[in-house]
Amino acid sequence: MFNYKLIMSYDGTPYHGWQMQENAMSVQQCLSEAIERIFGEKCTIYGSSRTDKGVHAMGFCCNFKSEKERDCEKIAYGLNAVLPETICVLSCEIASESFNARFDAKGKEYIYKIWNSRRRNPFLIDKALHHPVPIDSEMLNIQAKDYIGTHDFSAFCAAGGTTKTNVRTIFDCSVEREGELVTFRVKGDGFLYNMVRIMVGTLLDINSGKIEKNTIPDIIESKDRLRAGITAKAQGLYLNEVYY
Repeated sequence: MFNYKLIMSYDGTPYHGWQMQENAMSVQQCLSEAIERIFGEKCTIYGSSRTDKGVHAMGFCCNFKSEKERDCEKIAYGLNAVLPETICVLSCEIASESFNARFDAKGKEYIYKIWNSRRRNPFLIDKALHHPVPIDSEMLNIQAKDYIGTHDFSAFCAAGGTTKTNVRTIFDCSVEREGELVTFRVKGDGFLYNMVRIMVGTLLDINSGKIEKNTIPDIIESKDRLRAGITAKAQGLYLNEVYY
């Protein structure tokens, strides 16, 4: 049995997330159909994360098993030939038989892009949040450091989450500006349902004055979703990398 590990990137705009769904197109379904065409059999695919509708990925990892041995470079080439242009297999390799893209992940990095200008950018439609109000990125970078550490992030979890525990460890967190593009970057051992988008929304509410500065530790301690900020829209969010 051969265990194939794929690293992929995709534009999440046309899809209802990664996970297979009955009545909507997903990234997993597109990949499953492509693998079936290349291998001539249906294979179960294990994804490193369940990205939501409209969320993008630049370093998504998944794996599937087959008794058929194929050249990895040819697998990547063949899959890209039949996948939609919005999905690309960046690499393929044979992993250990026990490898599982979801359960073996040690951490993930997400980024959230914000186009901070009075004028929209036509080339970033569905690729970054358009936020016309000025953002103090240096101030928010300081505020974002309060996310770092091991905490119960219940206040940053949307309804519908099904995890056994809401405790997560954030290794690093920052807000950076390059011209009119502001990027929120966060690395952790795992993330709750809509957690990154709520973290971003909270920072934007701090920027606007709706939430007071230096209150992120209190919000975390409260475990109260109503204390945290809005859930930022999906289109600015990218799964950047998965660590093993």
